[in-house]
Amino acid sequence: MPAQSASISRSAAAPKAKAQSKSARLYSLDVLRGLTVAATIIVNNAGGPESYSFLQHSVWNGLTLCDMVFPTFLFIVGISTYISLGKKGFQWSQPIAMKILKRTVLILLIGWAIHWLEHIVKADFLPLATLRLTGVLPRIAVCYFLTSVIALSCGKKDIEAIIVCLLVLYGWILLAGNGFVNEIDNILVRFDRALLGEAHLYTKQPVDPEGLMSNLSALAHTLIGFCCGRMLMAHSANIDAKMLRIMVIGFGMLLVGLAIAVILPINKRIWSPSYVLVSCALAAMTLVAIAYIADIKGRKRGFWPFDVFGVNPLFLYVLAEVAAILLSASGAKRAIYGFIEAGLPDPKLASATYSLLFVCAIWAVGYWLYRNKIYIKL
Repeated sequence: MPAQSASISRSAAAPKAKAQSKSARLYSLDVLRGLTVAATIIVNNAGGPESYSFLQHSVWNGLTLCDMVFPTFLFIVGISTYISLGKKGFQWSQPIAMKILKRTVLILLIGWAIHWLEHIVKADFLPLATLRLTGVLPRIAVCYFLTSVIALSCGKKDIEAIIVCLLVLYGWILLAGNGFVNEIDNILVRFDRALLGEAHLYTKQPVDPEGLMSNLSALAHTLIGFCCGRMLMAHSANIDAKMLRIMVIGFGMLLVGLAIAVILPINKRIWSPSYVLVSCALAAMTLVAIAYIADIKGRKRGFWPFDVFGVNPLFLYVLAEVAAILLSASGAKRAIYGFIEAGLPDPKLASATYSLLFVCAIWAVGYWLYRNKIYIKL
């Protein structure tokens, strides 16, 4: 995750009591992070052209399971940012400023390198005029950077006010600028094309799902995760009280999100304010559910496969993206899917089977790292 140091390290043995305390506080977060990474890899790697509806993004307005993957990851970025900065007492210093800048630049460069690789495999080695500048990792980098700056510069009440202002402002922009149509006259499209140019954006539909202006609500999204991290790490309450508070606030956000969806429809592509509230609410409530089972009840056995993804999330996500590009470019994906399709006549089942096999292959790499206590951090 962004809120970690850039290195490859082996964990040292810690006192048993300390390890148990850390596990009780953070295990559910690692599991949710891992579950999100696994789901990301699955939905990004369909074997064929047909997929089950819940593994596809909504065409426009609406919410599917697939639409929940990235917002949950961004929500966790906010929590992780709180934990990371909390270790430094939320005080500006030259070292912390350099770490924030370094992580931001590294995430941006990794994201752009993945887009570059997509051109390289097509023998386009210098795609400077058409390289996509937006995307999942660039959005994470921007939101992590701005969340960190705000967290180190503002108080608790200020952050909550910023969240509200960002969502209200962005909602007004969408309503005033034809933001709920997937056409070129959408203000988001016009803004992105004016600043970056059409060639540097997502090209399959007019609206870029990680465009520049929608970073306003994505930042609010990450700040909500940051506030959840503050509640999660509070020392003044036991874990039961903390989880109850998060659940109640999550339920409240869900009700507000559904209420404003009448005017501002839930839409992942434009990252609408209702989408922010509903997806953050569901992520928070999922975290509470996992914490209740794993942390409070101590039933962790069934969650450890996701913990494998959770301790090396960024590395395994990048590995999956690179592997997917190389498999497609080499023709290996077509051959593997053809073999699966021959045994499974249902194209949707065949496509999902390929996705599951792919995520299992990435998990196997993660498991080796997990067993050897190797954590590749950024």
